[in-house]
Amino acid sequence: MKAIIKAERMPGNIILTQKDIPVPNDDEVLIKIKKAGICGTDFHIYKWDEWSQNRINPPVIMGHELAGVIEKTGKNATKYKKGDRVSAEGHIVCHHCKSCRNGLFHICDNVKIIGVDIDGCFAEYMCMPESNIWPLGEYISDKYGAIMDPLGNAMHTVMAQPVKDRNILITGAGSIGLFATAIARSQGADKIVVSEPNEMKSSIARKIGADLVINPLEENTESKILNLFGGHGPDVVLEMSGFKSAVELAFNVIAKGGDMALLGLSDKKITIDMNNNIIFKGITVRGINGRRMFETWQQCDDYLRDYAGNIDPVITHEIGMEEINRGFEMMAANQAVKVVLNI
Repeated sequence: MKAIIKAERMPGNIILTQKDIPVPNDDEVLIKIKKAGICGTDFHIYKWDEWSQNRINPPVIMGHELAGVIEKTGKNATKYKKGDRVSAEGHIVCHHCKSCRNGLFHICDNVKIIGVDIDGCFAEYMCMPESNIWPLGEYISDKYGAIMDPLGNAMHTVMAQPVKDRNILITGAGSIGLFATAIARSQGADKIVVSEPNEMKSSIARKIGADLVINPLEENTESKILNLFGGHGPDVVLEMSGFKSAVELAFNVIAKGGDMALLGLSDKKITIDMNNNIIFKGITVRGINGRRMFETWQQCDDYLRDYAGNIDPVITHEIGMEEINRGFEMMAANQAVKVVLNI
């Protein structure tokens, strides 16, 4: 089969090669991949940043966002059958640690992530535990099925606190920040302001639900945000970028008693003024990791049934496997947002 691998411990070095088709064990299904989404995590691996250097052990097949069709099932995998259209949760959990036993599978102590710790979905076939499979209804096309993972990240971030009738600031309009914008709008948020310096992404944010988009690189950003929210700051901040300046901005402007959900991953340590920005403000801060299994998947399924067309502008490119490096180059140049591979 064709597969895309991170071949060596160095920047770039993403190669389309040939691999043996994997064989499912008794509890797994073999999926014929139709489409796969390129994620920010894949971009980190492409760049070979500090996080990747400490986590990835090449060679590994990349990718963790997928839609496909079941090709074969193990003898214990009886819930689905050949030909069923599916996506899958890319976090493979142990089911035995304290987190798992308390239903917090998304923060399993022993999690393995496809495309990161083990072979992923940038290939014509891959095996997954049947317990990780999410069936795709006829109302979810392969294009949307392939992005249910990042849509789930956005859904988890938005739904971690009430957003209906509240003022929202979203810092960072990458694909997940844009998905969060559309979701927050569908959930009845009052005013939504997005902080994003890139004009292409800013334009998409306006199309899918942002009332206003500000450029955080301009002067007096904090005072502008406070004025936009009547001098009190946003009730909810969704931090999606991981940039130090964006995190600092988020804590400086959030309203007293507000809710902050942090999803963006930073490539460096960030210092927070705990006294003035957390304790004296009385805010609630939540760290968001992955998707709640499988509450978030059901929320995404429901969202796509009713609102799939709203997120179309976020999926800017669909390309072939042989164009994988062009996909990363477009992302690096801020010429693409969500790129989907046709497998």
